[in-house]
Amino acid sequence: MINKAQTVSAAMIAAREATRRILLQAGFFSLFVNLLMLTGPIYMLQIYDRVLSSSSVETLVVLTILTFVMFAAMGALDFARGGLLSRAGVEFENKLKGVTFDYAMDAAHSGAPLLERPLRDLRQIRQFIASPALTAFFDAPMTPLFLLMVYLMHWVLGLVATAGLIILLVLAMINERWSRKSNVSAQQFSVEADTMASAALRNASAADAMGMRAGLKGRWLQKSGIASDYAVSAGDKIGGVTATSKAVRLFLQSAILGTGAYLAIYQEVTPGVMIAASIITGRALAPIEMVTSQWRNFAMSWLAYKRLNEFVEAGTERIERTALPAPVGEVELDRLYVQPPSSKKPIVKNVSFKLAPGEALGVIGPSAAGKSTLVRALVGVERVVAGEIRLDGANIDHWDRDALGPYIGYLPQEVELFAGSAAQNIARFKDDADPEKIIAAAEAAGAHQMILSLSDGYDTDIGDHGRRLSAGQKQRLGLARALYGDPIFVVLDEPNANLDAEGDAALAKAVQRLKARGATTIIVAHRPSTIAYVDKLLMLSDGETRAFGPRDEVLKKIAPGLVASFDANAKQRQGGTGNAG
Repeated sequence: MINKAQTVSAAMIAAREATRRILLQAGFFSLFVNLLMLTGPIYMLQIYDRVLSSSSVETLVVLTILTFVMFAAMGALDFARGGLLSRAGVEFENKLKGVTFDYAMDAAHSGAPLLERPLRDLRQIRQFIASPALTAFFDAPMTPLFLLMVYLMHWVLGLVATAGLIILLVLAMINERWSRKSNVSAQQFSVEADTMASAALRNASAADAMGMRAGLKGRWLQKSGIASDYAVSAGDKIGGVTATSKAVRLFLQSAILGTGAYLAIYQEVTPGVMIAASIITGRALAPIEMVTSQWRNFAMSWLAYKRLNEFVEAGTERIERTALPAPVGEVELDRLYVQPPSSKKPIVKNVSFKLAPGEALGVIGPSAAGKSTLVRALVGVERVVAGEIRLDGANIDHWDRDALGPYIGYLPQEVELFAGSAAQNIARFKDDADPEKIIAAAEAAGAHQMILSLSDGYDTDIGDHGRRLSAGQKQRLGLARALYGDPIFVVLDEPNANLDAEGDAALAKAVQRLKARGATTIIVAHRPSTIAYVDKLLMLSDGETRAFGPRDEVLKKIAPGLVASFDANAKQRQGGTGNAG
């Protein structure tokens, strides 16, 4: 078994190492870019001290041509450095985006909040690595060299430049301390506001129908306003320090000129040294000013990196499983306890049963009895804390999820569809999906004619969450997806909750077809019509088994009130009533 810490560490280390190699190459180019930055000061030095004193046009022409060549080389190297930084950001993202997506999907099973944040953090880190702001880190190591050159020109000029550097470093530290809390709070409230707005937009119809828009908007405006206040506060602090840093740097360059002029008067330096020292000092201090002005970007990217690192460390790498033979559908539960991460105690307790291939089981019971939790565990998306779920004798966790997926059909209680066409949703977004299998699944779910009635038939874009479909249409499309590819193990959680009489009849035929082809089927049911074709019944109450066995035997043991309820529902069904689709 793969050690979790080793796996996660390997993922992060691989991303950092891949990025580090490219950044080292960018750093190598940066060395020469910064050395070539000296072209300007040296040119000025030669102009003042050699060309003007000798009045040599030939020397001026040669110096100018050399300067042009050096600046052209600097531009080419700077362009190459920018390209390397872009590739470093992409490489970091590529190494982690797959595992980050998988961990986010796994975390979604437990209802964890803000699942989009890790992917956003990864994107922010990539953008930061590729941004010009990172070049300040490559340029900063050259600052001591530039200061040394100023000292070599004259020690007094070096002292003035060093004093300016110390002032800028102090301002940078002040900037970090002042803005840290505001930056963190601004991002926190901004994320909360975005999450709140997304939830409101997803449920816009219900919100408007019940007059909730004003209340939701008020809550969003409150969160958004707090985020804006913190952002303005952080911006003011950073802006103030940045403006001060810029003023200090510009004054320092003037101070170098003034000091150089004083020294030139006493003939301790030449006029060319005075000009060159000013330019080199400005170049030495530029990285510090860049860090100060880009501090918000640095801070937000560092926070994103820490959150992403914590998220990846909390994830569990999937173990590469040995391929097992295609399942035939024997399902067995042995003293099963299921406890969702959001629950303080098990929801499903000590449930055991066995189904032979081709048998159909109906799961009944009152609301909050644990029915949906049980079937979610059966398809491997809920946490089992004790006991086992075995498919063909193998623990469900020992199957490779991607390999097992095509053999499982699952219709959740709340049907989740995705942006794309009806055909793509039915085919589970497989690139090589067979159109004949898509149509066969739709016909088995009784959804073929419904899909043909859509604006573009099977190619209709149903929108995110299937928002362009009615509840009944979504349920039929979800059933077709569950039946795609003739899965051998089918789990349907309240499959007729939003179906009309026609859809209910289509569901009954689908269950009959599943049994006829030998698929093991489990149905969470509330209507008597749904369990008309099951072989066995499991009644749950408070997560525990109250009755299990052949359908007719269990119905005889059920409390009279419940039997009466089933009979009443059956008569109502015969009367042709049903929910609108």
